[in-house]
Amino acid sequence: MLTTKSKSDTLDQVATASIPELKALLDSSDTHLEHELQVRAEAIAEQQFGRRIYLRGLIEISNICRNDCYYCGIRSGNERVTRYRLTADEVMSACERGYEIGFRTFVLQGGEDPYWRGERLVSLVRNIRTSYPECAITLSLGEMEYAEYEALFRAGANRYLLRHETYDKEHYQSLHPSAMAQEHRLQALRDLKQIGYQVGTGVMIGSPGQTTAHLAQDLDFIRRLQPAMIGVGPFIPHEDTPLGTYPAGSLSMTLRFLALCRLLNPRALIPATTAVATLHPEGRLAAIRSGCNVVMPNLSPLNHRADYALYNNKAYSGSEAAEGVALLQAQLDTIDYQIDWGRGDAPAS
Repeated sequence: MLTTKSKSDTLDQVATASIPELKALLDSSDTHLEHELQVRAEAIAEQQFGRRIYLRGLIEISNICRNDCYYCGIRSGNERVTRYRLTADEVMSACERGYEIGFRTFVLQGGEDPYWRGERLVSLVRNIRTSYPECAITLSLGEMEYAEYEALFRAGANRYLLRHETYDKEHYQSLHPSAMAQEHRLQALRDLKQIGYQVGTGVMIGSPGQTTAHLAQDLDFIRRLQPAMIGVGPFIPHEDTPLGTYPAGSLSMTLRFLALCRLLNPRALIPATTAVATLHPEGRLAAIRSGCNVVMPNLSPLNHRADYALYNNKAYSGSEAAEGVALLQAQLDTIDYQIDWGRGDAPAS
């Protein structure tokens, strides 16, 4: 076991810390060390980005999904979901509304809906690119094949977020049905980087069966991948899933993991996620004070926001909504941060 001094020394050299050393930082009950970790993470984020928070307009295009992941509220086996998919016109209308507000990044997120694949999706991306040439387009639509990712990139998509969820193969399989293979997801991340996307990955903190040994492996994987974006949030159960009775993940561990991500990946774009804000009223501000520099307000049509429920009690109104940007800025004012209305691309290494 590392002493407090040696843990502090590890923070100085976290870029090259071993997996056991990373695990020791996650295991530590030293509140001084935890505070130091968050202070360092915020200082690195400020050095790279200033006290600015980039916005992304989130458009949840479909809650129809072919997968049956055991933790997800929109899993294919959940018959209690009110299913929807947006039309291309509805997506373009959301982009128009977001552009008028000031958003310069649009994030199309959804389940793995066969409808939004192939030429239909390529055409939508191309239309957004033509209509808003100066805006960034991020996709978060799950696993596809190389040729599909490449076609979307050629059509104008810039970024792709695909969380690996857990790097441990056995833990991954405990969260997903046998039809899903961890290696396919990891290959997808490699494909996306090769094609030229700004790539994002990430994990759930506190998912059933997860240990700090797993999280240390995740940190090592993120360090090696050097993604442009890192999406991290606590596991929050959904009552209509096989894992619905498990407790939510810890805010403290989520913040610690986020801070380590910032130390390991100084230039990454790291969102303070809706899940963090759902878990605790001050969760988002705490995440920003732990190195996060992105917020993703919801641009989806109001009549569908409640239907995209990945977990119980998901926040989608107030400062979580695109209409609540003034409220968001008021919250950021309390910690002396400002909204940055630019595209917010990851800085070059």
